[in-house]
Amino acid sequence: MTLAAWLESRTPAPPPALLARIELALGASLSGSASAAPDECVRAAVRLLEPLLEREGAGRECALDLLAADALVTYAFEAASADVEKLDAHALAAMTRLAALASASSYPSDARG
Repeated sequence: MTLAAWLESRTPAPPPALLARIELALGASLSGSASAAPDECVRAAVRLLEPLLEREGAGRECALDLLAADALVTYAFEAASADVEKLDAHALAAMTRLAALASASSYPSDARG
């Protein structure tokens, strides 16, 4: 099964605009194997979040990217849960990649909380 087919099988389906943004973020990986979903979804989420964290101010115009990143991380964990023996490794890799965004960001640390 391809990642695109796996994504299409998720229920409930995301709203069309969100699905389009998720698919755009996943790009060419959509034609790859669904078994890569945990890693590919996290990679896509990171690609969406990196430019947002570089901005000094993020407003409503960033909402769709934030929602898509959130959905991608959710999908990553949903896909990872299909193989319980690898779930811990996938979770650690995802948390490490996402945490690295905060430390790599040039946004002032006092504004991150």
